[in-house]
Amino acid sequence: MKLDARSPLIGIPACVQGRERQAYHTVGEKYITAVAEGAGGLPVVIPSLGDVYDMADLVRRLDGLLVTGSPSNVAVSHYGGKPDRPDSPQDPQRDATTLPLIRAALAANLPLLCICRGIQELNVALGGTLHTQVHERPGALDHRAPKVDDMDVKYGPRHAVKLTDDGVLAGLLGSQEIEVNSLHWQAIDRLAERLAVEGVAPDGVIEAVRVTDAGAFAIGVQWHPEWKVLRNPDSVRLFKAFGDAARARAERRTARGLAA
Repeated sequence: MKLDARSPLIGIPACVQGRERQAYHTVGEKYITAVAEGAGGLPVVIPSLGDVYDMADLVRRLDGLLVTGSPSNVAVSHYGGKPDRPDSPQDPQRDATTLPLIRAALAANLPLLCICRGIQELNVALGGTLHTQVHERPGALDHRAPKVDDMDVKYGPRHAVKLTDDGVLAGLLGSQEIEVNSLHWQAIDRLAERLAVEGVAPDGVIEAVRVTDAGAFAIGVQWHPEWKVLRNPDSVRLFKAFGDAARARAERRTARGLAA
């Protein structure tokens, strides 16, 4: 697929990582590739600059927003959680960017797809809370990444997700149950009021949600559908639906521009 001027602009907020005593704003290539190849969108990396942005103005310039996974965790101060583990990686600049950006995106009916840390940010942005070490819950699966060097094994199927009957995801994927990868310490605890569960793991961990009052596509998933997106039919369907929503918004933006 060739990207051109008609391709929807899909923003991807960056993580901030320290290297050689400097800060770098980074986005994993797998997310950029998934936006380009899976959604047919033009990826636009958004540096995590927090309140430097007028968030409402920023989302007006976009046709979609992909909130990615990350090695870091959402700071517990944003949801009144218990102290996190001492070695929990943090990214305060990302928190300061993604949480208000998600709220602005929803207010503007911007198509939204949130992955791994992204689903956690979505829940926190709307008033929910998180488990900081979900594998310690009684009867829980170990949702953390396998300690292996082979990335195809690391991102390979780990457990089933039962999709909600008559849910948006079940309709998109044409199935009531799918197999997903699992690479996370944290997960949704108290679900935000504006979210509805779209899928759960065998141990009850919430694996997918939708925003109930969204005016456009607004889905969060706890797994990583971006990994080699075109090789997984479920991932293809998910990113295509996101891309279709972004293209519809791009067409409306273009029509308004021509009318003006």
